Amino acid sequence: MSLFRLSRKKSPWVFHVGTGSCNNCDIEIIAALTPRFDVERFGIVLQGSPRHADILLVTGILNRQTLERAKRVYAQTPDPKLVVAVGTCACTGGIFRESYNFAGPLDRVIPVDVYIAGCPPRPQAIIDGIVKALEKL
Repeated sequence: MSLFRLSRKKSPWVFHVGTGSCNNCDIEIIAALTPRFDVERFGIVLQGSPRHADILLVTGILNRQTLERAKRVYAQTPDPKLVVAVGTCACTGGIFRESYNFAGPLDRVIPVDVYIAGCPPRPQAIIDGIVKALEKL
């Protein structure tokens, strides 16, 4: 394994993409960053730009307003990139599946590596999903 790949696996940088969520999943991602769960002990760091990220954490339903933005953020993320769908809304559409503005589940637009179910998923599940995504790297 090259040094570059090893460094990405041991210290992944994540970028949070909110595509129209109710903010419950967002709050749980923030809870995973607090000292109680402390994802930084695993080397996971939240980044402010998709150009520096290894993993995209996508929350919320994909609606018509955020469809092109999600594609653009995915294109801006350097290869090899991993996508983690956080919450039921990102995985299947959840309760918003029959909404007029629903553009489809996330995996129809960009490839998803790991699905984390739950409304909202617990911070332990989010950490576990990131670790499972790193195994694919």
